[in-house]
Amino acid sequence: MTGFQTIPNWLRKRAYLTPNRVAVHFNGQEITFQALYEKAKEAAEKIHSAGVQKGDHVAVLLKNHLDMVVILHALQLLGCPAVLLNGRLQANELIFQITDSRAQYLISEADFTDQCSAIESFCSKPILWIEKFHHYGRMSFEEVADFPFDEVCTIMYTSGTTGKPKGVLQTYGNHWSSAIGSALNLGLQENDAWLTAVPLFHISGFSTLIRSVLYGIPIVLFEKFEEEKINQALVDGKATIMSVVSTMLQRMIQQLGSRNYHPSFRCMLTGGGPVPLSLLETCNQKNIPVFQTYGLTETSSQIVTLAPEDSIRKLGSAGKPLFFSDIRIEKDGEIASPNQVGEIVVKGPNVTKGYFNRNEANQTSFTKDGWFHTGDIGYLDEEGFLFVLDRRSDLIISGGENIYPSEIENVIHRHPAIKEVSVVGMEDSFWGQIPVAFFVAKDGCQVTNIELEEFCVKKLAKYKVPKRWIELDEIPKNAANKVLRRVLKEKLNNKKVSRE
Repeated sequence: MTGFQTIPNWLRKRAYLTPNRVAVHFNGQEITFQALYEKAKEAAEKIHSAGVQKGDHVAVLLKNHLDMVVILHALQLLGCPAVLLNGRLQANELIFQITDSRAQYLISEADFTDQCSAIESFCSKPILWIEKFHHYGRMSFEEVADFPFDEVCTIMYTSGTTGKPKGVLQTYGNHWSSAIGSALNLGLQENDAWLTAVPLFHISGFSTLIRSVLYGIPIVLFEKFEEEKINQALVDGKATIMSVVSTMLQRMIQQLGSRNYHPSFRCMLTGGGPVPLSLLETCNQKNIPVFQTYGLTETSSQIVTLAPEDSIRKLGSAGKPLFFSDIRIEKDGEIASPNQVGEIVVKGPNVTKGYFNRNEANQTSFTKDGWFHTGDIGYLDEEGFLFVLDRRSDLIISGGENIYPSEIENVIHRHPAIKEVSVVGMEDSFWGQIPVAFFVAKDGCQVTNIELEEFCVKKLAKYKVPKRWIELDEIPKNAANKVLRRVLKEKLNNKKVSRE
C-alpha cells in the first residue's frame, strides 16, 4: 500500500462520518456508531485504569455479544493487540496460547470461570471481568488517532493440525486490505447488513466488525449459530449478506424447507473448505446466491472469491483473487500449468507478516518476495479460476494414487439418505492409506454400508471408494463449524470400524 502508511482510527472516523447509523443489532438491541464509539472509549478508560498500557498484548475470552464488540474496539483505541481465544478450548490449551502470545492481561466473563481459575493459578495473569467493569475507575489515555498499516491489531491461533497452534499476526493493514478487496468484489448497497453467527474470535467473525466500521453498515450479531433463528432473520429481510461454512449452510437449507429468503438477500459468502456440489445446486434452485470463497487466518479472511457473474458458469470454484492479491499453484517447486494440481501459494497486503515467535515456521512458509505457502491443494483452470481440493495434510495417498476427500464427499452427499459425511485416510500396511467415510444419516433414514459402497462404485474409481464406513450421531466440528478431521482420525484408533 504505497502513498500512505496509516489509516484513521476507523471507529472514531465512522462515528464522525455517520454517527446515527446503526452499527450492531444484537438480541433485540441496536447501537449506533456514535454510541459504540462512546462505549468503547469508556471501556478503554476502565481497562487503562486496571494497568493496561499501549502495546500490551491483551487476551480476550468472551462470547459473541455486544460487550465483546465494545472490548475489541476499546483495545484498538488503546493500541493493544488483542489475542482472541476460542472459548471451546480446555484450560491447558488456553494457558498455552496466553503464555505463547505473551499476553499481559486477560479479559473474560463469568461463563469461563472454571477455565480462568486454572489460568490464574498457572499464569498469574491479571483477569479483568466484564461483570466488574462498573466497579473500575476511569483513567484518561492517549487515544490512537491513526493505525499504522504494519502494526499488529490481532493475534489469532491456527487450529494446529500439525504440532502446536501458531499465533497469526494480523495487522491493521491486513484487515483494511481484506475489507476493501472484498468491497471491490462484492460491491456495497445502501441497505446492506452483515449477519454474523460465527465466533468473533474467528477471522470470519472478526472481519465483519472491520467491514462494518469501514463500510458504515450494521452487523446482525448472533451469540451462536441456530439455523431456525437465522433463517427467520433472512426470511424477514434483516440482513443482505452472511458468512458461513458449508456445514452451516447445509443445516440452514434443510431447516428452510420450502420457504425462500427475502429478495434483498444477495450474498451467502461460503468458506471453510469446498462446498459439496449437490448443496450448491440446491441453493441455485432456491435462488440463494452462494459465493464460494477461499481464505485463511493467515490471509485475514477471504483472499479469493467467486464473482457473482461466474457463480453458475464456474460452479464449485472459489473464484479469483481479490483486487490487491495474487495467487499461483506450485508443483515440485515450479509454477504449475493450468489445471495442474499443486500447492496454493498466495501474496498480498492482506497476508500476515508472520507467526508470533515462530522463526522456523516463518522461514518455511514465506518466501523472501512475500509469497505464502498455504499447505492447501488446488488448481487454476485456463481462465485463472481457483478450485480448492483439500488440505495437503488431508490428502490420502493409496497405492501411489492421490485421493482428495472432498471428491469422495461430493459423491456421498448426493445419496438421499446422507445428512453429513467426512472422509479421512487410515494407515494400511498394503496400500499405505485407505479412505474411510464417517457419515450421519438423515432423520428417519437408514442406510447400509453395502448400499453406500454400491452407490460410490457407480461414480468413483475403485481405489477412491471408501474401504471402511462408520456411522455417527454427528460429525465433530470446531467453533467455526469446520469438520475436525483429526478427531475423526483419533476415532479410527479407538473405535472398531465395519465393512459389510
